[in-house]
Amino acid sequence: MTQNPKWPGGARSAVILTVDFNDDLGIRTQAPDIAGREKSLSVWRYGAKRGVDRLLATLAEFEVPSSWFVPGQVVRAHRDLVLRIDAAGHEIGVSGDACEDFDALDPAQQKHAFDQGHAALAEALGRAFEGFRPFAGNWAPGFGRHLHARGIAWTSAWHGDDLPYYHRDAPLIELPLHPELEDEPYFAFNLAPPVPIGQSRIASYREVLGNWTRDFEAFHRFGLCFVMRLHPEIIGTAGRIGVLRALLATMRERGDVWFATGAQAAAWWRERRAANEPGHPVEIFEHHRSAVR
Repeated sequence: MTQNPKWPGGARSAVILTVDFNDDLGIRTQAPDIAGREKSLSVWRYGAKRGVDRLLATLAEFEVPSSWFVPGQVVRAHRDLVLRIDAAGHEIGVSGDACEDFDALDPAQQKHAFDQGHAALAEALGRAFEGFRPFAGNWAPGFGRHLHARGIAWTSAWHGDDLPYYHRDAPLIELPLHPELEDEPYFAFNLAPPVPIGQSRIASYREVLGNWTRDFEAFHRFGLCFVMRLHPEIIGTAGRIGVLRALLATMRERGDVWFATGAQAAAWWRERRAANEPGHPVEIFEHHRSAVR
């Protein structure tokens, strides 16, 4: 199947690597009763101890940019590490303040969580930010306008497509996710308690690399936008980083892949598309949501 290039430099596909740097805040949200279980919490603290540096080294080796989402409390706890990520030339985005589950927050609380996280990043880095990803949950109607007013241009939390698209309640570009392009569904493991519930196993590295490679080849064939979601405590172990290195090597061999940050991809899409195509899932959702008000 032949497609006209739609990415910079005539590239056939786009690749965006995103990283959620949550330390142990994320697991505290998923399993509140884990508080005080230092042995279990140490699984997630590995990211700050080893994973971030290992991931940064791999990205530098393959000269690949990335977009990191960092909650406010992680910025305060690991300021030097966040500054190191920034100094390496990677994009930093907002992710609330404490890995909040947005489904459990009312609209005012959602805005407060974002503002707290944004303020922590602004204080540490001294500039504005364009990307946002909540740790979990959906934001309330109208929250997109709050993001836009705070300078956010793109988000990456929804699904529903293989290409960027516009949100309905604000001029925000969504860079959609797919669970199979994340590391957590394959490798999240903690024996007691099991997190996620029922997932007490570790996938074969060979099979995961095979899955990711096949997905990339398909995305590349059809000229799509391949968005990965990684975690330094998961992909940054001594063994698993090799899976990412092998995948990046395959991507680099293609020669016609555009590696971009989220901000770069969103800006490129916005310059060339003024609206979603008719019948896009987000348009249908908004139609039905408006009908039941």
